[in-house]
Amino acid sequence: MALEHLRIASRRSQLAMVQTNWVKAELEQAHPGLPISVEAMATQGDKILDVALAKIGDKGLFTKELEAQMLVGRAEIAVHSLKDLPTNLPEGLMLGCITEREDPADALVVNAKNADHKLETLPEGAVVGTSSLRRLAQLRHHYPHLEFKDVRGNVITRLEKLDAGDYDCLILAAAGLTRLGFADRIHQIIPSHISLHAVGQGALGIECVEGQADVLELIKVLEHGPTASRCLAERAFLRELEGGCQVPIGVNTRIEANELVLTGMVASLDGKRLIRDERRGTVDKAEAIGQLLAADLKSQGAGDILKEIFDAVRPEA
Repeated sequence: MALEHLRIASRRSQLAMVQTNWVKAELEQAHPGLPISVEAMATQGDKILDVALAKIGDKGLFTKELEAQMLVGRAEIAVHSLKDLPTNLPEGLMLGCITEREDPADALVVNAKNADHKLETLPEGAVVGTSSLRRLAQLRHHYPHLEFKDVRGNVITRLEKLDAGDYDCLILAAAGLTRLGFADRIHQIIPSHISLHAVGQGALGIECVEGQADVLELIKVLEHGPTASRCLAERAFLRELEGGCQVPIGVNTRIEANELVLTGMVASLDGKRLIRDERRGTVDKAEAIGQLLAADLKSQGAGDILKEIFDAVRPEA
């Protein structure tokens, strides 16, 4: 029996709604006549804004509520920023589709007084806003003279805090800024030799219930093969390291002919220890490449670094 109505679960944040509405419009164009609606809600990560993300714990921080809607039959799919979607999904759910990626790089956004500066020329003591331990560790490694301050809230709230002078600059995802119409605020794209991006950054993941072939067929029209291969390698790397989206683990992937190249990084919170390596192989072995690179980094001491971090940022009971 053909599906009569497709319901999409989404976070209520402005960026999430922009992304979900894009998916909705693309699906409506691909499947004219199919009623599609959006069920928007706040997640735990949206509600707790006065505690650093790493202190809350990141197991489904931005996804649990959406997944619950699917598991009780109130939504057929959920749209996520793929970087927020844990690598191990609840029983009964699957990652059904990965969309074409925006630029996955991190971006520097500055207060007007620093318009003449790049990241590498910011003066000693300049205050950099970021809520990401991954960005924090890498930037501490390269620029130990800078000061770092946690920043929470949606992108617009963060930009308002920056412009009010609470920070000299922010590090944000280029993809989020672009999707929200703030591409003109990108002062510098941070090169990958300085900051490897988050696993899945820039891509959207569409999650669905296992065994619903009709739903899977509907959403597969949005699958982008090269992005999917790159992100599957990244997610396998993260899964093998047993890390979450709030741990200093960074990646970069590219496809050269039929070869996938994955660079991965694990760093200590103070940035003093940073282990980085690269693996390559054929595109059809994407997940194996991620697993092998994780093993390479573990053999170089990444496991010890991650254990120290987990102990340091373990959520309070």
